[in-house]
Amino acid sequence: MNESGKGDPLHGVTLEAIVTALVERHGWEVLGREIPIRCFTHDPSIKSSLTFLRRTPWARARVEELYLRAKAPPGRLASPPLAAQLALTAALRMTRGSEHRWGGCTQR
Repeated sequence: MNESGKGDPLHGVTLEAIVTALVERHGWEVLGREIPIRCFTHDPSIKSSLTFLRRTPWARARVEELYLRAKAPPGRLASPPLAAQLALTAALRMTRGSEHRWGGCTQR
């Protein structure tokens, strides 16, 4: 493993794989209750969820946190510092290389 992946539990896991795993494990109804966002509660689909989550760092962070909690061994939940780290990582992913991003829209 290279240096960039050390310590990142989501290294190499795509957002599509995360959402698919959560849907298979919990279903859309449970996802909508856990993370009440429209793409999980109204006519949900993997495609619409990926579109929204890629543009919304706070929602992506919550989905990643739920995925890590689901993968954690019984009795071991993701700690709050990990959740904060995931939120920061998600925010950095969204801003990297997009200096002209305003209000959720990218100008090219």
